[in-house]
Amino acid sequence: MPQNILVIGAGIGGLTAGALLAKSGERVTVLEASSELGGSAGKFKRHKFLFPAGATLGMGLEDGGIHERVFRFLGKPLQLEPLETVMEMIHPDHSFVFMKDRNQHVDNIISHFPPAYESKIRSFYREIYTTASIVRTLMGPLPALPPATAKEWTSLAFAIRPVHVKLLPHFNKTLGNRLEHHGLGPLTAFRHMLDGLLIDSMQTGSDDVSYLLAAVALDIYHEGAYYVPGGLYRFAGLMGESITENGGVVKKRRRITQLAQTGKGWMATDHRGNKYEADAVIVNAPIHLLPDMLPPELVSQLKKPLLEGAGSETWTTLTLYMAVDSSKLSHPLPPFRQISTGDGMAEGAHFFMSASLPGDTLRAPDGYQTVTVSTHSKAGHWDTKEKYEAARETLSERMLQAIEQQIPGFRESIVHFETGAPKAWERYTGRPNGYVGGFPQTLDSALFNSISHHSGIPGLYVCGDHIFPGGGTIGAATSGIHAARSITSKRLI
Repeated sequence: MPQNILVIGAGIGGLTAGALLAKSGERVTVLEASSELGGSAGKFKRHKFLFPAGATLGMGLEDGGIHERVFRFLGKPLQLEPLETVMEMIHPDHSFVFMKDRNQHVDNIISHFPPAYESKIRSFYREIYTTASIVRTLMGPLPALPPATAKEWTSLAFAIRPVHVKLLPHFNKTLGNRLEHHGLGPLTAFRHMLDGLLIDSMQTGSDDVSYLLAAVALDIYHEGAYYVPGGLYRFAGLMGESITENGGVVKKRRRITQLAQTGKGWMATDHRGNKYEADAVIVNAPIHLLPDMLPPELVSQLKKPLLEGAGSETWTTLTLYMAVDSSKLSHPLPPFRQISTGDGMAEGAHFFMSASLPGDTLRAPDGYQTVTVSTHSKAGHWDTKEKYEAARETLSERMLQAIEQQIPGFRESIVHFETGAPKAWERYTGRPNGYVGGFPQTLDSALFNSISHHSGIPGLYVCGDHIFPGGGTIGAATSGIHAARSITSKRLI
C-alpha cells in the first residue's frame, strides 16, 4: 500500500527524494517555504535578467553520474556536452586552466612550476586519480554513510571489494598529509591552487580536508563539468514536474512551524495553520531549524551528531548579482572562473565567478551576460548592523577591484548590480544566519563521522548539504537518495 510521504523543503535533496518516491508509487507532498524550487540552486528574476541564486556549475550529468541516474530513472534525461575547459583559476603568481582531459590538465599545471617539481606533481596526480577511481566504484551501489541499520551495514559490506583495501592507509589522512609525502608541501602556489578548488567543494582547505573526499573532489571535474543553459534551477524544475506527473503535490510558500508525532505517523503544521498528515517525513530544511520544529521530547531523541550540527556554525557568503553589457568588454566573459588574491580563502580574497554564455537567452537578452560572484565569509563578520554594512561594502569592493584588475572596463559594463548578503540568504532560502554550503569535510565531520540521513526518530529523515556526503547538488541529491531508499526499502537507482 502506498505511503503518505511529506517532504519539507524543495531544495535539490528534498526534490530528489520526493521525485524518486513518487516515481516508485508513494504519495508525496512537497512543501516549500519560498516561491521558488531549488533552494540554493534556485533562481530569481530582475527585469530582463535571470540569476541563479547560488550553485552554477553542473556536475553529475555524465553517464553513471548521480544526477544522470536520477533523471534517467525519472524518464527525464538532461543531455548536455561537458566542458573541455572547465574554468580559469587566477592566482597572484599563476593563472591555471582546469582541463577536462586529465593528461592535459596535469601538463598545464606542471608548466607553471620549476622542472624539479615535475615528477613530484605527476606522482601526486597519479595517486589522486587512482584513489578517486577506487572510491568511485562505490558510487554504483552508493552505500549510506555512516551506516545506521543492519541493512545499511550489509549493503556496505556487499559494496566492498578487494581493491578497496588500498584505501585503508589513507582513511584518516588529510590531503595535506599526502602533499607532504610527495614533497609538495613547500610548493605554496600549487597548494594554494588546490585550496581554491577545495574551499568551493569541500568547504575547507588541504590542511584539514579528508584525503579520500578531496581526491574525488579534485578528480570529479574530469568526469564531467557542464554549463546548464538557464541554470541549475532546471534540475529542480524537472524533478518538480516528475513529482506532479506521478501524482504528487508540490506547494510553495508553505513554511512548516511544527512537526509532531501522532498515533499513525506525523502531523506537520505550516505558518498558515494548515495541517498535513504523513506516514514518514523528510526534512530538507536547514538542520538548524529542526529543534524549533519539534517538541522537546523529540528533540532529545535526535542523534547526537545531528543535534550538535544544528547548533553549529557553517560558512556564510556574500554574493554579487550583476548584469553586464558585453559590447563594453573586449571579450565575452567565460562561464566559470576563480579569482584569488593570495590573502586567504575567504572574505573576498578568493571567490568564484560565473557568467551566462552569450546566446543563453534564458538568462539574458542578446548582447548581455548575467554574472554571479560569491565568496566565503565568517558569520561573526555580520552579527551587528554596523559590522554587517561594513562587511558588505568592504567585500563587494574587494571583489570588484580584483575583477577590474583582470577585466579592465568591467565596472563600466555593469547595467544591474545587487548583493546577496547573509540576511538575504536567510530571508529567501530559510537558512538561519545565511549559513550555506554545509559543514567542512574534515576528518572530524566526514565519512563515518558525518551526519546520517537517519534522524534518530523512526519515520523522520533528513537530507541536504549538512548530511553525508555534504555540499553541492551531487551531495544533496545523494542524501535524498538515501532517504528515499530507507522509506521504500528499494535501491531505486
